[in-house]
Amino acid sequence: LTGDLVKWTEDGELIYLGRKGHQVNIRGFRIELSEIEAQLLALSKVKEAVVKTVKDASAQDALAAYVITDNETEDLKESLKRTLPDYMIPSWIIKLDQLPMTA
Repeated sequence: LTGDLVKWTEDGELIYLGRKGHQVNIRGFRIELSEIEAQLLALSKVKEAVVKTVKDASAQDALAAYVITDNETEDLKESLKRTLPDYMIPSWIIKLDQLPMTA
């Protein structure tokens, strides 16, 4: 099981639909977004965290973390570097007053 979602066409071809779960592929690395969220939440000053993929200036996929914290985001990035490999460090950590919620 690879975690890829595919479907068969009537003529026997497979069509790639995406990934199952929250795993993404960034620069050739498969990353579980919840692992990054868990590391952020393990930091004492982070109350809530969500990590998403976004497009950078060159239209490539990148990671962005949205956090509720009293700390500066550069401090958070440095803390993550102690526990995560470079490819799992979000390009942007954005501090919010609250996370948007839908009904």
